[in-house]
Amino acid sequence: MDEKSVDKLFSGLSGEQQRKVRNILADKEQTEKILSSPQAKELLKKLMGGKEK
Repeated sequence: MDEKSVDKLFSGLSGEQQRKVRNILADKEQTEKILSSPQAKELLKKLMGGKEK
């Protein structure tokens, strides 16, 4: 994801929401925990057009 994509994603968030997301992404353990959840896996699958890795 490039910087423009991140900026576009964050443009719809409040300053507080942006801060929270950045803090989560800065914590590798927290990020891995979130991304391993069934909900995140399903969302990523949809965003990737149903393609598996």
